[in-house]
Amino acid sequence: MTLLQVSGLESFYGASQALFGVDFSVGQSEVVALMGRNGMGKTTAINSVLGLIRPRGGGVRFIGRDIAGMQSYRIARLGIGLVPEGRRCFPNLTVRENLVAAARQGPWTLTRINSLFPRLEERQDQYAHSLSGGEQQMLAIGRALMTNPQLLILDEATEGLAPVIRQDIWAAIRRLKADGQSILVVDKTLAELLPVADRCFVLEKGRTVFSGKPDELTPELQDRYLGV
Repeated sequence: MTLLQVSGLESFYGASQALFGVDFSVGQSEVVALMGRNGMGKTTAINSVLGLIRPRGGGVRFIGRDIAGMQSYRIARLGIGLVPEGRRCFPNLTVRENLVAAARQGPWTLTRINSLFPRLEERQDQYAHSLSGGEQQMLAIGRALMTNPQLLILDEATEGLAPVIRQDIWAAIRRLKADGQSILVVDKTLAELLPVADRCFVLEKGRTVFSGKPDELTPELQDRYLGV
């Protein structure tokens, strides 16, 4: 079953076109990697899916429903959870308050979040602004899961984190995959991303230039589209 289908997506910033017919999809219980160098349209594509940018062309369907141009809060309520680039936790709320602020009924509860990230349970009464960057990232993921999304979107979830914390985040992603959580993930660390992904899509200059399985993304293609 296809959860998210993006077809021919075109988006603009003012008069400047940023996406030129982007295509990708995410299936039920699938982990999909959305890849590309900086500035190639990955975050723009995510924001267009979520209604933070209104697409001017193409289609976005979630569980068979056309959501292109729908208001972002309505899209979230349909079952898409976002962990945004830069984390954006509520700084003056405690860990627990951050987690329950947007909670919806479902299998993800505080107990289950604390099992995934025991460090959050230890710091449940601390304000978010007092957490380390890695702890804030765990909190951002936990907050998104507390909405009990059918699709979880992770935008650069390990960027700027210490190596040991990155490994904790990747361990959590692998656990989510094992539990059958559908995930769309943007990340640059190929060594961790490719083993967990079921399929990959690569963007270059606002266009989809590759789609396939991780083992089809050869070193030559990685160098062409993802190399510095």
